[in-house]
Amino acid sequence: MTAPNIVNVSSIIGKTQGGALATSLGDWVVCPSDKLVKVNSIIVSNVDGGTSANATVIFYDNSATASIHLAKTVTVPSKSTLIVLGKDAPIYLEEGDKIQAQASAAGDLEIIVSFEILDDA
Repeated sequence: MTAPNIVNVSSIIGKTQGGALATSLGDWVVCPSDKLVKVNSIIVSNVDGGTSANATVIFYDNSATASIHLAKTVTVPSKSTLIVLGKDAPIYLEEGDKIQAQASAAGDLEIIVSFEILDDA
């Protein structure tokens, strides 16, 4: 399917998702069929009180079957936050594209992804 024409968008639904990162790669946002997703921000926080942990965040391009790193094993110090993607540099996900993430240590990192689902139906 083709991505919706953003000039003729009929609806924009704002969403925010978040949770704890696991040590295996997990999907955080997946673009549904016949939609376009604008990812506004990705924030990773280290909630551990004493140790740093590494974050990996990936943009998976479904049409190219390619994984492109937005952050690759970036150290997030204890009680700190990493801005992986900010509103000043959004990216678009087309059908089947996704944002994936993982941590080097379970329970140490949390992620929040803010995005909009655009539809031209």
